[in-house]
Amino acid sequence: MLMKRLRWQILVVVVTLVLVGVLLLSQGPVITPILPQAASGGVYTEGLVGAMGRLNPLLDWNNSADRDVDRLIYSGVMRFDARGMPETDLAESWGTTADGTVYNFSLRPNAVWHDGTPVTSDDVIFTIELMKSSASFYPADVKELWSKVEIIRLNDRALQFKIPEPYAPFLDYMTFGVLPKHLLEGVPLDQILNADFNLKPVGTGPFKFDHLLIDNGQIVGVVLVRNEQYHLQKPFIEQVIFKYYATSADTLDAFQSGDVAGVSRLTDDILPQALEEPNLSIYTSRLPQMGFVLFNLNNPEVAFLQEAKLRRALMLGLNRQRLIDAFMAGQAIPLDSPILPGSWAHYDGVEKIPYDADMAIALLKELGYTLPADGGAVRVKDGKPLAFNLVHPDDEVHTKMAESIQENWAKIGVQVNLVPVSYASLQTDYLAKRTYQAALVELALPRTPDPDPYPFWHQAEATGGQNYSQWDNRSASEYLEQARVTTDFGLRARLYRNFQVIFARELPSLPLYVPVYSYGVNNTVQGVQMPPLYDTSDRFLLIPQWYLVTRRALEQTPTPAP
Repeated sequence: MLMKRLRWQILVVVVTLVLVGVLLLSQGPVITPILPQAASGGVYTEGLVGAMGRLNPLLDWNNSADRDVDRLIYSGVMRFDARGMPETDLAESWGTTADGTVYNFSLRPNAVWHDGTPVTSDDVIFTIELMKSSASFYPADVKELWSKVEIIRLNDRALQFKIPEPYAPFLDYMTFGVLPKHLLEGVPLDQILNADFNLKPVGTGPFKFDHLLIDNGQIVGVVLVRNEQYHLQKPFIEQVIFKYYATSADTLDAFQSGDVAGVSRLTDDILPQALEEPNLSIYTSRLPQMGFVLFNLNNPEVAFLQEAKLRRALMLGLNRQRLIDAFMAGQAIPLDSPILPGSWAHYDGVEKIPYDADMAIALLKELGYTLPADGGAVRVKDGKPLAFNLVHPDDEVHTKMAESIQENWAKIGVQVNLVPVSYASLQTDYLAKRTYQAALVELALPRTPDPDPYPFWHQAEATGGQNYSQWDNRSASEYLEQARVTTDFGLRARLYRNFQVIFARELPSLPLYVPVYSYGVNNTVQGVQMPPLYDTSDRFLLIPQWYLVTRRALEQTPTPAP
């Protein structure tokens, strides 16, 4: 089936250490908040880590600093709310047929480009054609999907999309930044990369490009102004300025000197310093990444890993919180499900397995694994030791994590032999070829919120697909099949709940952690909220609600005498 392998791009990545949100402890007088009224106006300046490349959604896939700016300049046909549920953007309305193979979209009559030109169906079709072309930096799976979609222009403001089979995550693919046909149709494909448009972009988003900041011939920032013709809630903030810095530490320095009001990413190396800033509010959200210990359930060398109770014992014997605290500077949360927390599909009632070495030992004994009578630290059953290899990335952080896991399981009588390899080798030589026994990995999900885990856990993907564990559970697979083809979100949520319950019971692999991202903003900026992130630019999802206060919205009252 054409859609089966689309949706998740599973990558083994370096763990990015980010900051867990920490509540700033008040010192001294009691602080009583005075709630200010949102008012129009003001300038918000943020420090970004990186450099500007091209302000074009076709070309920003590998540049987070560009995506941050583009998030404010461009709009999609659809977008997602704070729970990852689809909602209209440039579209006024949308609908689908009962079988989920035909989607209709009607564009808003008040949607206009920043130059005042109306947005039309032709702009959407033009952008999709560019996405599919060699001029686009979109990944191959996205281009493949669009190559299978029939697009019909119904009129200037209405389009129809026909997909070859039901595919509920299709709405994810309607969130791409739409480009203006009237400004780009004359640019040859081989010149899109260096088009003047990329330095003077025109979009439909809440803010529009004004000018670049240049210093000694280098671009050091970009200035955006409020789009007074924005088709959704018009922002309160009048102007947004982005300035580029080499490191997060540099952005914090800029905050301390008053050059910026926002620090785009608070990393663990600047945490102590950031916590000392009385005017810096910290907002935290989880990232779309998940740490796992994968088990190869079809490797005859470690047939014992096919036993669900044994995998449960390994989970009980694993101190996940120590991995987070000791090797990620506390910048993550424990993971209990293969669906990200914060998603509409995440089941909060899924079983949460604690660290309990004694219970792990008891379960191993129940399964017949005992310590040798003549001494030894490794449990055996039928004369075979409970031992296996754990492949892991050879960077410092993953190596220390693997050593901690090794130490944890040694305490319950399990021998783990560590095999450090490069990231490329882990993917191509071990996971893809199914030659591993167990593997420590981090999975990076795409930048769209649909939770569809079909490619990673469905039995049809066990051979040649991304089901590297080769988990073969028919009930779980059926739930994933049904959830992938229905457009009823309530039904999908119930199906994914059932899938997660089975996963927690079977534990085909061990969920470890979800890294988090933290963001620093001057406390004179009000209305800031951090939704669950599917890309770090999602921190701007609710920026139209942000507003500035011109005086401290805090009143100090004396502490009552004892």
